[in-house]
Amino acid sequence: MQTQNRVTVSSVAEAISRSQNYLLSIQNPAGYWWAELEANVTLTAEVILFHKILGTSAGRPLYKAEAYLRQQQREHGGWEIFYGDGGELSTSVEAYMALKLLGVPETDPAMKKARAFILERGGISRTRVFTKFHLALIGCYDWRGLPSLPPWLMLLPEWFPFNIYEMSSWARSSTVPLLIVFDKKPVFKIAPFFTLDELYTEGAENVRYELPRQSDWTEVFNRFDDLFKLTESLNLVPFRDEGIKAAEKWILERQDATGDWGGILPPMLNSPLALYCLGYDVNDPIIQRALQAVDRFAIETEDSYRVQSCISPVWDTGLVVRSLVESGVAPNHPALVKAGEWLLSKQILSYGDWAVKNRQGKPGAWAFEFDNSFYPDVDDTAVVVMALSALQLPNEALKRAAITRAVNWIVSMQCQGGGWAAFDMDNDQYWLNYVPYGDLKAMIDPNTADVTARVLEMLGRCNLLTDNQSVNRALAYLSREQETEGCWYGRWGVNYIYGTSGVLAALSLVAPQSHKINIERGAAWLIKCQNPDGGWGETCLSYTNPQLKGKGRSTASQTAWALIGLMAAGEATGTFAKQTIERGIKYLLATQQSDGTWNEAEFTGTGFPGYFYIRYHLYRQHFPLTALGRYQALFAQS
Repeated sequence: MQTQNRVTVSSVAEAISRSQNYLLSIQNPAGYWWAELEANVTLTAEVILFHKILGTSAGRPLYKAEAYLRQQQREHGGWEIFYGDGGELSTSVEAYMALKLLGVPETDPAMKKARAFILERGGISRTRVFTKFHLALIGCYDWRGLPSLPPWLMLLPEWFPFNIYEMSSWARSSTVPLLIVFDKKPVFKIAPFFTLDELYTEGAENVRYELPRQSDWTEVFNRFDDLFKLTESLNLVPFRDEGIKAAEKWILERQDATGDWGGILPPMLNSPLALYCLGYDVNDPIIQRALQAVDRFAIETEDSYRVQSCISPVWDTGLVVRSLVESGVAPNHPALVKAGEWLLSKQILSYGDWAVKNRQGKPGAWAFEFDNSFYPDVDDTAVVVMALSALQLPNEALKRAAITRAVNWIVSMQCQGGGWAAFDMDNDQYWLNYVPYGDLKAMIDPNTADVTARVLEMLGRCNLLTDNQSVNRALAYLSREQETEGCWYGRWGVNYIYGTSGVLAALSLVAPQSHKINIERGAAWLIKCQNPDGGWGETCLSYTNPQLKGKGRSTASQTAWALIGLMAAGEATGTFAKQTIERGIKYLLATQQSDGTWNEAEFTGTGFPGYFYIRYHLYRQHFPLTALGRYQALFAQS
């Protein structure tokens, strides 16, 4: 481990070399980088449930998941959604359910501890909608306690104030199949039969199956839900058959050739489940492809089995390429050429759901995963454009044409608010987050500061500033989004450190003079947040507690973000916070391992703020390298 007390040219160069060598050593022979995208145990639990329902456990190492679930249980008895959160109720209930599905008896010490934790926090009746849904599938919760999803929602036209395209891409791809499942309300018999009655604090016989009434909005929606349930009880659901047929057709049309739906696990489980409810055989090619896709999201070791929510090869590759080039690897290095050509091969040249609202844009984007033709995203595309722009490839003409197509697509995706969202444009009907079904508060995909900043950074770094009106609208949006403390919210990374770093990197390139005050305020906030050890960190709790903005145990990835932001601010204003930056670099040098890696237990990626977090296993490797590379370019040679 590096332990020097001061930053020297040689110490930075050595750290960069070790990091580069490590990253180059783990490149896939095909040219890409790809590491685990770690989340909480509910994903594995739901895959176990899925296979038990479909009867497809045979030949799959689900029994190894028991070791994984036991390993993830914390001393308090529960399971977490991010490192050190103290345990989360719904996650713990699903883990308990999965262990029981695997044959672990209630008398097992781990189950006793889990049960005590769950009951202390209110039991099953206090869990979120999707946990209750999974329990209802096997008769451990009554469908009466779940909100209705009438299938006629599929038939609402695009011009109607609400239709399925007003939901975020992830909510849409998960919800459409559930229109079928919630209509059928199946209860699958799992052998051996069991209940979860022991997880009801009020006793299973005393459960009141009603939706929570938490606000004026939810009260209104709950009244609608009462009406929907009445039509169901009277078998008077309008256009029921037509809605189910439309949902089935939509599902079939959106399965990628690889078997995936949406590139994320929930629709990959919900969609074959919906088809199964419609009578599809498990040996049907559509379901078999789906099963194989789910298998590809799994990670099996000698004694463990776990499942990822998604996979991130395009994202990982773009960011690793950027870090290697910015730290001094030649743009025509064979490894980078192979990566660049792989990225070019993954450009999506077909239309997806984004085209419903974007009538002008033409295809040319990239997705997060290996294959996800219906849902490319702005953030990935901007990163890939910057990565490709930094490379020298054998076919430069193809590269330039691919970049032009991608940039044109991104510009066409700008929202009315002036910023950019992840997957759609103008997907911002905030009231949808209050429907009873949407208790994860993630029903929409509005424009965000971090994605907008990425686009502006791309335009500035690649000398693509041609549409001043588009840029000015985005700058106005970012100015409005700056918090009173000087920071920016990070939707897709934890949290304000991530958002602030991204915006500073963008403003320093695109508007260093006109937004100098914004830059200075953002940099001052980052300086204020530095920890005594020289690093930066921020807890996931900052999403729900504003008092925790920029506060948390130092991590390699968040320290790198802060340094990237501060160095960008210094370049823009001519005033570098040299002492602060040097202390941050010292932290990275001191915490780097001998093999060139950094350790980081914390979750610094965000799926759904407040509910779902991600630990990207490469964030702690390439972001520090990027920071060290930029430091070397700015200071180490001076």
